[in-house]
Amino acid sequence: MFSRAQVRRVLQWVPGKQRFGLYRFLPFFFILGGTMEWIMIKVRVGQETFCK
Repeated sequence: MFSRAQVRRVLQWVPGKQRFGLYRFLPFFFILGGTMEWIMIKVRVGQETFCK
């Protein structure tokens, strides 16, 4: 797995730390949530989707 130092180093690359703080990650979660919802609506498992 990844060490804590490696994760922190990667998180430091995301811009906007001074201005937005922790909220700078909000667009990533918004895109991730939209993608998950699209998959749950459009992708079929057998004859069913998650909506049916």
